[in-house]
Amino acid sequence: MPDVYNWQLNRAMAYEYEDSRPTRQVSAVFDINKCIACQTCTMACKTTWTSGKGQEYMFWNSVETKPWGSYPLGWDVKNLEMLGPAAWDYATDPPTYRGKTLFEKTPDGERVAGYLPDELDYAHPNHGEDETSGNIEDTPYYLSLPHAIWTFYLARICMHCTYPACLAACPRKAIYKRKEDGIVLIDQERCRGYRECVRACPYKRTFYNHVTRVSEKCIFCYPAVEQGIWPRCMRNCIGKIRIVGYVHPPALSDPRNPIDFLVHEKKLALPLYPQYGLEPNIYYIPPIHVDSTFNRQMFGPKAAQAVQMYGRIRAGLEPELQAVLLLCVSTDKILGRFDLQGDEAVGYDMSGVEVVRVPLQEPAVVREPYDDQLRVYRHNIT
Repeated sequence: MPDVYNWQLNRAMAYEYEDSRPTRQVSAVFDINKCIACQTCTMACKTTWTSGKGQEYMFWNSVETKPWGSYPLGWDVKNLEMLGPAAWDYATDPPTYRGKTLFEKTPDGERVAGYLPDELDYAHPNHGEDETSGNIEDTPYYLSLPHAIWTFYLARICMHCTYPACLAACPRKAIYKRKEDGIVLIDQERCRGYRECVRACPYKRTFYNHVTRVSEKCIFCYPAVEQGIWPRCMRNCIGKIRIVGYVHPPALSDPRNPIDFLVHEKKLALPLYPQYGLEPNIYYIPPIHVDSTFNRQMFGPKAAQAVQMYGRIRAGLEPELQAVLLLCVSTDKILGRFDLQGDEAVGYDMSGVEVVRVPLQEPAVVREPYDDQLRVYRHNIT
């Protein structure tokens, strides 16, 4: 295998093909701290893309409860067991991953280490919903941070990775990464349903349609993206946890690009299981109330620093970060630039046109308890 450079691991790694980054890479950031697991994103995707025959079990977008929830069942635990113990080298900045990736721990005859889920693994998309990390006793656990007993919601779509495992594993070369935006798609005319992509993808975001007998996956709503519009799951987010744009490699980071600002400049948004080696392009702001060891396992060595940075936002010390996060789902236009003007967050589309302006603090009107004109009390005073 040729070597490619994975900046999330801070080292070169083995991959099936030569390094070939797209002209620009579409990306998104999810703020886990605001997700309420309403599943509006899930149903928006479901009703748009997977309402056909053979797609009944498919959820290209799903929201699972951590630490016990997973769809398909045990997808992350099985991959972590496959990789085995590994460590990050903190002597370098950024830290360097010293373990093996899924491309470097492959069995003989395989291109990517992986497994094929059983049919029943897909039967419980809400498995573990709202189950906490332990039993709540009489002790007031809520008084400490991180909480001793915790749970959080993890929204997941296809990561549209820089080094997709599905693409590397496909013997038909039916999977490709678009040069213009980095979206990973399946050519269903070439696909023969071998399910090597399903086996290889560690995030299990590729699905086999037993009716059409070909594989399918999230397409990041590319017809909308081509028009500068967010994907369906993103713009329907009630919790306003998502922001869509384009991410650059660290050396080309643009401080005015909202995704680069969150990922590279402030290092608030982190990849999901970077140790897999795929360099995913969907990023997460880690939950602030969760055990730090769990956060580090899931989001990498910078998880604790990201939690500290989020605390600075809540303390009013990072107005630009607050501005970017307020732009989440405040427009359906893909943002190429942001600005903080006075007490307003401003977002600009990819052409530089202003498309949204949001106050950092919503105006509030305090009314007198008693209305002399109507002779009524506005508040319950009993």
